[in-house]
Amino acid sequence: MGLPHFVKIVEVGARDGLQNEAKTVPTTIKIQLINQLTATGLPVIEVTSFVSPKWVPQMGDNAAVFSGIERKAGVNYPVLTPNLQGFNAALALGVEEVAVFGAASESFSQKNINCSIQESLERFIPVCDAALKNNIRVRGYVSCVVGCPYEGEIHPEAVAVVAERLYKMGCYEISLGDTVGVGTPRQVQAMLQAVAAKVPVERLAVHFHDTYGQALANIYAALEFGVNVVDSSVAGLGGCPYARGASGNVASEDVLYLLNGLGIETGVNLEKLVRAGQFISEFLGRSSASKVARAMAGKCE
Repeated sequence: MGLPHFVKIVEVGARDGLQNEAKTVPTTIKIQLINQLTATGLPVIEVTSFVSPKWVPQMGDNAAVFSGIERKAGVNYPVLTPNLQGFNAALALGVEEVAVFGAASESFSQKNINCSIQESLERFIPVCDAALKNNIRVRGYVSCVVGCPYEGEIHPEAVAVVAERLYKMGCYEISLGDTVGVGTPRQVQAMLQAVAAKVPVERLAVHFHDTYGQALANIYAALEFGVNVVDSSVAGLGGCPYARGASGNVASEDVLYLLNGLGIETGVNLEKLVRAGQFISEFLGRSSASKVARAMAGKCE
């Protein structure tokens, strides 16, 4: 299968990237970051998470952030809504897309959201039903699609079962996440083959962490398989708090440089993306995790 002509980049830095930061990120900084990301031409920017501030304090300003951003026509601004309470709060603000988050590992599901895979999927049914009733798109995430910090390697069929359940609930797109970043291209394609037998490949996205430096190679393997949606995080923000040693999401700047080099259209401006990454990295007081951003430092001032 040849490479796609166009790839949709789903920017997850403002939510998945910032949610585990120890340093409180003020609402105004989040809004500035999202507005800068909008200016890059990104088609999808995940904004925040409607979860209890007790569990994720960094996302406690979800309503203020969503209300404060400058939304641009043609750009999607999804939010994470793990339960009906979160969905209703998001609905009241005029959200047009939400996401639910499951796992392919029983142990990870218990540690992450304190319930079994089956219980988590049952919790999503009312969210999906309410969303569809209100003409709101639902995206499904599956974590630990290659490996788990507690169980080790995850069988591709286990991933396919969860992905199919989410698809049948009404999720228009399923994002497959290598949460601990242990996957290699061969494992990724074996997993995709199992999932694609249950969910059309055009409904699949990939979400890689770069713990072992394999994220870009894994994205290329997914592109070869026919996937044309890639999640990434500006400046490589993020990581999994339940997976010791797991580094952040693959950097959006590095993904875009790869896609540009392959002649694949994205509609995203690399220099503006690098500047957005510099902005949030400077606030956090550390260097960008993006190799491309570091190589371009000074060129995008």
